[in-house]
Amino acid sequence: QVQLVESGGGLVQAGGSLRLSCAASGSFFRINAMRWYRQVPGKQRELVSLITRGGSTFSADSVKGRFTISRDNAQNTVYLQMNSLKPEDTAVYYCNAQTSARDYWGRGTQVTVSA
Repeated sequence: QVQLVESGGGLVQAGGSLRLSCAASGSFFRINAMRWYRQVPGKQRELVSLITRGGSTFSADSVKGRFTISRDNAQNTVYLQMNSLKPEDTAVYYCNAQTSARDYWGRGTQVTVSA
């Protein structure tokens, strides 16, 4: 079992920055890829960024150049540095961790960007 706890969300003005963190705990052998998703009411959850255990990354076109994903394998923590935030970035952000058995999800953290 893996428990994921996100933190760092909040209210920020457009152009501002936030840093999300997601810490994994529990009983597991190894976490492979870690991902950040986001979801707004009435829409599907969308992939924002992912990072492999080896450090390879992918980001959606909508956040490229503004968001940076990173991880600390020793601490089983993934981060999402979000700069130049836009109102359309407003969403609940979810952390996802992939193990060999299954994927796990956090409860989400709200990010609200005011115009």
